[in-house]
Amino acid sequence: MIKQGRVTVPTDIDVIDDTIDIIHRWKADAIRDCDGTDMPEELRSMDIKQYATYYTTRKDNAWAKANPEEIQQMYLMSDFVTAKETECKIQIMKHFYKDQLKPNTIDDIHRWWEVIDRTTDTVVTNWDYDEENREVIIHDAIPYHAYTVSFLAFVIWDPVHMYNSLTNDWQDEEHQMTFDVRQPKTQKYVLEKFRKFCQERDDVNVVRFTTFFHQFTLQFDEQAREKYVDWFGYSASVSPYILKQFEEEVGYKFRPEYIINKGFNNSTFCVPTKEYRDFMDFQQREVCKLAKKFVDICHEYGKEAMMFLGDHWIGTEPFGKYFESIGLDAVVGSVGSGTTLRLISDIKGVKYTEGRFLPYFFPDTFHEGGDPLKEAKINWVTARRAILRSPVDRIGYGGYLKLALKFPEFIDYIEKVCDEFRELYSHVNQQEPYTLMKVGVLNSWGELRRWGTHLVHHAIWYKQIYSFTGVMEALSGYPFDVRFISFDEVRNDPSVLNDIDVLLNVGAAYTSFSGGEEFDETVIAVLRKYVDNGGGFIGVGEPTACAKNGKFFTLYDVLGVDKELGFTMHTDKYNWDTHEHFITEQLEHEDWGECVNNVYALPGTRILKEKDLHVNLAVNEYGKGRSVYINGLPFSFENTRLLYRAIFFAAHKENDMKKWYSDNYNLDVNVYPSTNSFCVVNNTYEPQKSTIYKGDGSNFEVELDACAIQWFDI
Repeated sequence: MIKQGRVTVPTDIDVIDDTIDIIHRWKADAIRDCDGTDMPEELRSMDIKQYATYYTTRKDNAWAKANPEEIQQMYLMSDFVTAKETECKIQIMKHFYKDQLKPNTIDDIHRWWEVIDRTTDTVVTNWDYDEENREVIIHDAIPYHAYTVSFLAFVIWDPVHMYNSLTNDWQDEEHQMTFDVRQPKTQKYVLEKFRKFCQERDDVNVVRFTTFFHQFTLQFDEQAREKYVDWFGYSASVSPYILKQFEEEVGYKFRPEYIINKGFNNSTFCVPTKEYRDFMDFQQREVCKLAKKFVDICHEYGKEAMMFLGDHWIGTEPFGKYFESIGLDAVVGSVGSGTTLRLISDIKGVKYTEGRFLPYFFPDTFHEGGDPLKEAKINWVTARRAILRSPVDRIGYGGYLKLALKFPEFIDYIEKVCDEFRELYSHVNQQEPYTLMKVGVLNSWGELRRWGTHLVHHAIWYKQIYSFTGVMEALSGYPFDVRFISFDEVRNDPSVLNDIDVLLNVGAAYTSFSGGEEFDETVIAVLRKYVDNGGGFIGVGEPTACAKNGKFFTLYDVLGVDKELGFTMHTDKYNWDTHEHFITEQLEHEDWGECVNNVYALPGTRILKEKDLHVNLAVNEYGKGRSVYINGLPFSFENTRLLYRAIFFAAHKENDMKKWYSDNYNLDVNVYPSTNSFCVVNNTYEPQKSTIYKGDGSNFEVELDACAIQWFDI
């Protein structure tokens, strides 16, 4: 049993003795600095692993000011403005924060900017720019047509530094500018600077890159509020230098619209276009190639290279095809849920992974009246389900330790978390947990967005997505082999579905996660054949939705349901009776989230739950296969059990469900055959008891304290 280590503690120059105390209490084996803190000289000689946070793109304003043309850039789009005369003026910086972003007029604006008539979707060429007023003046505008301007802007205040400054009220902190390490002049300077750092810092064991070169898309409005955020966004990874290279590679001219995409900024919810996929692939290859240069320097000086999965991580893509070529030793990322835990722990090609658990030690949580203990408990218990399926190798915390020290109950609880993590890791490390079946998640992205579906700003809750993120959160802790499959894979090689027991399609209509126009005749035929031959299919929300040929759900016949758009109101619908079913045997409290209205059942479909003539849960037989339709599935342990039963039903494996199974849905069972062990874990804050079924069908009773975990021999 591991008794020490596998924990990283944040420190600062004003908490030296406290850091030493926390190291002993939490039995930590590593310390780190953070944005806004410094590693104390007094601790650099400690016999403990030393992390140094390193920024390749900022914390050197002298260089940025001396090379303004090599400051990082972002594509922005103005407001939609309706012309009322033949001359139309558009203030391009309206509603953007002027201390963060500055229009790039150094490069040819008529080459890299784009004015579009959004009423006709055509490019406008007759325009000028008034730099003093930051206005684009459109000539020969068509009255009552709407226009936008897409333009490049320099990022004159790093978005993460800005967020940290505002959150911590850093009044006297100079705004840190970000420079473009992709450009040769800056690249040479930054690589030499990094080599010097490695030479001078013998005390550093691990360089914690935070991160590499391109920030995910993060814009602020004129009141310094978050305006736009996409944790997967590439619109801040651009410059004329980069775009010219891209043009040379792909053989066609770049348009700002390839990034802007009507103002959606090609968010991860958009079905990606060919041009955007080309750009992403180009960026990934170039970013990984350059990142390797930094990692090689680390290794040359005997240091480990760790990447923070966040901030300037764009282009690294840990589930992409170039990531392993970087040669990183480790990846660390923020853990806000089971899915974000798996986003880190499932990464291949590194020696170890680390989860930075929440809450972060910042004053937005650690203040008088705050409850960091509650957040810590929720964070740990939620992530633990996923750890038991795919563990990170280390855990840690970040921020101002002095703030956390003001909450002694929090400090006590984290001590217990560290001990429990080490116990878990002793059982789970490098062990292949027992899996009961293979489940696929079908969307536009496939493995590239493994565990990253429906994320806007990491693990932040949004009204429009919680009905779908609950599905992913449930899957993150199931005893299944979960694969993420793209429509292109299905289109190009249908055999990718051969060993998938159940396929899920989850999301709102026309998004990249439900598919929209991805449902062409090839995909539709492949999926129908898959189910007809015995496969299981589960749709959540508006699965397969793409209104055409008289139907909204393109797999209406497989799902046994469709959505009323108003065009078939004249056709009477009589199938509204509900039925008892295997799936709903344990369902006491219904929660479908933000319900999709007007879903109705086709003749022959069995409705399990409906309300006010809206189908919430239904099942259908299709050839040898089965389908399940679920209106929405917010995360709860009751809903987790509902989906679990639905998957076994769709797979024709109802009789196999009670293997390594708890009758009480608040408890999970995980099995590790190679160590002849299994555990029962209580996911709630109250004592629980249950009947536990083993793999041979035998059962026994168990009682667990709140949040407890108990280990057994098989």
